[in-house]
Amino acid sequence: MAESIRKAWTDQAGLRAGQAMVESRQAEAEGYRDLRLPSLTLQAQGIRTSEPMMAFGIKLNQARIGAADFNPLVLNHPDPIGAYGGSAVLQQPLYAGGRITAARRAGDYLALAEAASQERRKQETAQAVVEAYFGTQVAEQALLWVEDSRAWIQGLEDFVGARVEQGLMLESELQRLKAFHAQIEAQKAEVTKQVRSARSGLGLLTGTGPVEGPLATPLEPTDPAAPLPSGARGDLLAADLQAKAAGEGAKAARGNLLPEVGLELGAGTLHHSWSDKGNWTWAAVGVKWKVFSAPDRAKAKAARAQERAARDLRDFRQQQAEHEIRVAREGVLAAQARHAAAKESLAAATEAKRLREARHRAGLAPLIEVLDAEAAVQGARTLLLQSLFELRVSRAGLDLATGHPIEGVKP
Repeated sequence: MAESIRKAWTDQAGLRAGQAMVESRQAEAEGYRDLRLPSLTLQAQGIRTSEPMMAFGIKLNQARIGAADFNPLVLNHPDPIGAYGGSAVLQQPLYAGGRITAARRAGDYLALAEAASQERRKQETAQAVVEAYFGTQVAEQALLWVEDSRAWIQGLEDFVGARVEQGLMLESELQRLKAFHAQIEAQKAEVTKQVRSARSGLGLLTGTGPVEGPLATPLEPTDPAAPLPSGARGDLLAADLQAKAAGEGAKAARGNLLPEVGLELGAGTLHHSWSDKGNWTWAAVGVKWKVFSAPDRAKAKAARAQERAARDLRDFRQQQAEHEIRVAREGVLAAQARHAAAKESLAAATEAKRLREARHRAGLAPLIEVLDAEAAVQGARTLLLQSLFELRVSRAGLDLATGHPIEGVKP
């Protein structure tokens, strides 16, 4: 069982896609953290123009302005001039209304939430593996019991056939047995299909294709289900982190309505030739404030609503989890009671069949009573397998509801 669960965690394509989402969120969070860092922009350009203002400005930036350049004729009708150069600009945000800090925190919360959701998806996959694993064992045990019934009915058919040849029993009794035998053959075909489907489903969950070979973990639990306190559920942790991220998102939206302060440092050069050039630098601190922006105010209002929604959803999921724990615990108790009753039922049905078969062989009971007893045994076996499956699945469901590792398997 543990091997199947771990194989599903590593090989299943669905969980690999979930891990890629976690890595995507982590990369986004890293990007949000880098918002506090300065940005450097490099620019290179080449130009040739006869536009009067640009021609004068280019000469000025190249430090080539002379007295002749102020001649009105030259100013109004300059000759085409060429230049090449570049610039480097460093921009550093100093204050952005709290948006940078809020964005960084929101990104961290969302990355942690996605990781918690991935852990929850792993546990849900583990529960599905438990269902498929023990569902396969149920189908295989049913197939063994069908084979047992086939062998039994064949033996009884031989016995009745011999009695018919001796004239001690009616031919109709033998035909009744053959009809019952045909029903068992049909059951075998159906159960064989269930076994193959169950193994294929288990392979789908583990990402390995149809599972071959024996399944080592026994169907019947060897240890009683101990009551455990609630642990940390990934979905609840994710909901709490998403609510915190929504709160930071609301802070960032409010920051759009606050002033921004930034620092800019730059240097530029413009060449007429490699040695004939002009250089300059600048430094500036600026403040920008959207005193009124209807779209930003609407976004801030929407962000506050999203924050309330995330908090309410977190509270609802907590209430839902408490309900799931209560239901899961009741389910385990019911499954245990059903399993105990099924064991008693099978024991009683098996004994009744033995007694009726002995009476029939002694000529004291009709064949129909033996067949009824066999049908009762088959029903009791089905009830026992169903109860064992429900017990295993309900225990896994309780682990999932309380936040404990499914079947005690940890990554």
